[in-house]
Amino acid sequence: MSKLPPKHQFLDLSDYGRSGGKWIAHSLKETSFTPIHVTLLFVLSGMIAIYAILNGHYVTAAFFLILKSVIDAADGELARLKKTPSYVGRYLDSVSDLLLNMMFLLAIMYVTQASLLWTVLAFVGLQLQGTLYNFYYVILRNSVDGDLTSRVRENSVPVALKGESQSTVTFFYHLYKSLYGVFDFVIYRLDSSARKCEPFPSWFMTLLSVYGLGFQLLIMAVLLLFGWVHLIIPTLLGMSVLIFAFIGIRKVFLK
Repeated sequence: MSKLPPKHQFLDLSDYGRSGGKWIAHSLKETSFTPIHVTLLFVLSGMIAIYAILNGHYVTAAFFLILKSVIDAADGELARLKKTPSYVGRYLDSVSDLLLNMMFLLAIMYVTQASLLWTVLAFVGLQLQGTLYNFYYVILRNSVDGDLTSRVRENSVPVALKGESQSTVTFFYHLYKSLYGVFDFVIYRLDSSARKCEPFPSWFMTLLSVYGLGFQLLIMAVLLLFGWVHLIIPTLLGMSVLIFAFIGIRKVFLK
């Protein structure tokens, strides 16, 4: 089940795990597994990848990074199949991604003896890339009656949906804001008028999808497969330059 109506769907280069995610979700539809259980599974896959990086098992690490992307696609699919949207699940997913990203880069820093400064800058760049992609994607979904679980501005505690506790939603909202608030603020300030645009064209979203987490993990996995682990941090830093290019394209051509 897509987050967008058919007319506005696009080739998402970061969403290569969707078919596998759908298979997992359909396999779990009639079970007691919840989307949050699936989120915890992708956290486990990410932790195994980190362990493999630290021990020099780069092929294994690459496999579990890709597996993490596949499982990551399954939690949302399962929520839509079971018709159990959840703010808790949405925030837990995002918080888990951020913490895993930080640990991925710290593990890479450790094995390559990279500079802490460059590692921190790569992490900030990685998060800003993903935030820009999600910002435009959520704007698109909201403008064409797509999936509405995510909001363009996370500036207030949402009302808990059916089946979830308001206190739990409030806790995870504040946890999300403490981790993502600065990235959301920076991207919003860079392009606050984006939400007033016509729906973004498919070609733009496809180009932008290189900033989706799945594609970022794919780049890491490919570099790990070739033993080029020392190139991961410089590559992520280099990709961050395109943030200004994408925002420029949006402001000039997509008004």
